[in-house]
Amino acid sequence: MILLCKRFVPGAEMIKEKYWITILILAYHILTTSCISAGDLRDFTSDGCSLFPDGNLKDRRLWCDCCFSHDISYWRGGAREERDRADELFRECVRERTHSRSLADLMYEGVRAGGHPAFHTWYRWGYGWKYGRGYAALSEQERQQAREKLDAYYKEHPLDYCNTQQKDSIPR
Repeated sequence: MILLCKRFVPGAEMIKEKYWITILILAYHILTTSCISAGDLRDFTSDGCSLFPDGNLKDRRLWCDCCFSHDISYWRGGAREERDRADELFRECVRERTHSRSLADLMYEGVRAGGHPAFHTWYRWGYGWKYGRGYAALSEQERQQAREKLDAYYKEHPLDYCNTQQKDSIPR
């Protein structure tokens, strides 16, 4: 492969062999992580507001259900527009619960900055899928699989992470 690249890529002979190996490893990684199938969706999990409190000192779960619903969307993943909508709904939910535009905006900016699918974190967009899926719209088969996994979650956890029943607000 290296010899072919050196022959057909102008200036390739000037690139050291160790750089070609790095390029090949990166190409292999990109190709193998971008081929995700419906069977790769993990069971749903939520930790509430991840790296942020679930509420204030008076009500420790004041906006927890906002985070839980947001986690469902982030677990499922999907297209960029779906993430934009999930984050907007999250901000609206926090604003409704707290009557604080500044807190809602702070939390919104936090998920916008930290939830990008390129980050290898447990709270990134599409965290239910293997890393590398990015902004990929869900097929009907994947949507069905997500519904089934959420149904299974609710059978096992009649009350969600926040001790509420949120099933009616699950994105379908």
